[in-house]
Amino acid sequence: MGTKFLILISMVFCHIVDDYYLQGWLASAKQKSWWDKNSPDKLYKHDYIAALFMHSFSWTFMMMLVPTIYIILFGGKYYPLVFVVNIIIHMITDNLKANAKVINLCQDQLIHMIQIIGTFIVFIICK
Repeated sequence: MGTKFLILISMVFCHIVDDYYLQGWLASAKQKSWWDKNSPDKLYKHDYIAALFMHSFSWTFMMMLVPTIYIILFGGKYYPLVFVVNIIIHMITDNLKANAKVINLCQDQLIHMIQIIGTFIVFIICK
């Protein structure tokens, strides 16, 4: 139980680090309004999507790092589709908060916590 709990709280910690500290410029760049204000040319109209993807990829990598290392060291099955699904869910969620403005930060973070718990269940509990 202790190792599994440590993995789970490490995943939450990696989430906090990436979603709050490591985003940097991407926090602004994933907002359509930032591009409208700073690069209003039509050439950059959809560049926020690249920023959403890059942040979502980074977040997914960080969040899945500990269970991935655990699987490498102690065995288990790795599911690459979980990585892809987490990127997609994170992109959609962040877009709903940053651009569509239909969810707030609490709802955004709840969805990310559900992602973490789901990933933990797939890789650690169901191994």
